[in-house]
Amino acid sequence: MSTTPATAIGTPIVRALDDVVGHGEPVVSVAPVTLDSPGRARPLEVRVSAPVTGTDLPVLLFSHGNGWSYDGYAPLTAFWASRGFVVVQPTHLDSRRDGIAFDDPRFGQVWARRREDLVSVLDQLGTVEDAVPGLAGRVDRDVVAAAGHSWGGQTVQMLLGARVLDEAGRPGPDWTDRRVRAGVLLATAGLAGDELQPFAREHFPFMNPSFAELTTPTLVVAGDADQSQLTSRGPDWFTDAYTHAPGATDLLTLSGAAHGLGGISGWEAAETTDENPERVAVLARLTTAYLRTALDPADPSWARASTALADVGGSVGHVESK
Repeated sequence: MSTTPATAIGTPIVRALDDVVGHGEPVVSVAPVTLDSPGRARPLEVRVSAPVTGTDLPVLLFSHGNGWSYDGYAPLTAFWASRGFVVVQPTHLDSRRDGIAFDDPRFGQVWARRREDLVSVLDQLGTVEDAVPGLAGRVDRDVVAAAGHSWGGQTVQMLLGARVLDEAGRPGPDWTDRRVRAGVLLATAGLAGDELQPFAREHFPFMNPSFAELTTPTLVVAGDADQSQLTSRGPDWFTDAYTHAPGATDLLTLSGAAHGLGGISGWEAAETTDENPERVAVLARLTTAYLRTALDPADPSWARASTALADVGGSVGHVESK
């Protein structure tokens, strides 16, 4: 039986990680915030969450998985905001809010539109800042990171430098966005190869990445029980970015985690097959520590958090670095 959120907060590894990332500040969240997005099938709406105090706050873009929206992922996004990030969550066109499903003729271009959604946010950070009462003047728009879960990870990795291979195996356009200085890829699909299932080949032609060009500092997070129906490979498929991307220097493997990584999309959500609040609590704290160090190499948070996990939380998961 999994622990409850209240119990998870009191476990030894969570307490040790709180000593690294702190206990947080109250958060204010505003949605919907509508951004300019000419030619988009639906208006681009985002949720903005930020701590009520603090200055020089870094920006963290978050891209949701297939079908979700800015209403999900509060166990992560609210935590990140409480620890000093301005978290911006766009709702992509594949969200159930918009109803563009696999059989919709527009679905084939959603993957590219997803990337454009994130770029639109980066282009309009002034609007994002002005949308939250009391936030104006407290954001450092030059310090930006991006994170994504599942399809959201594929979206984010394009900003980090990953390319999409065409049918001949040639890399497509370079969509690296140098404004994004660090990334986190959560349960993100790996290489295509012969193991990709026919359904994935038909509906996800973009699921053919080249990680060789991904040089932005990146943390890859995978569950060792995450068996995708899109490939015949095992859970190691979700570690390909770490294996093949020069910038992905760190891998967090969560023990017993399936695709929901313990419930990052929401407590008691239908999509969560492996609900484990302690796992989510650890993940939120470790990603916070990683991003602090990736955005400021003088910050020792990642080294301290990795050591704490090895010393106290080995049953939750482990970190590898290269």
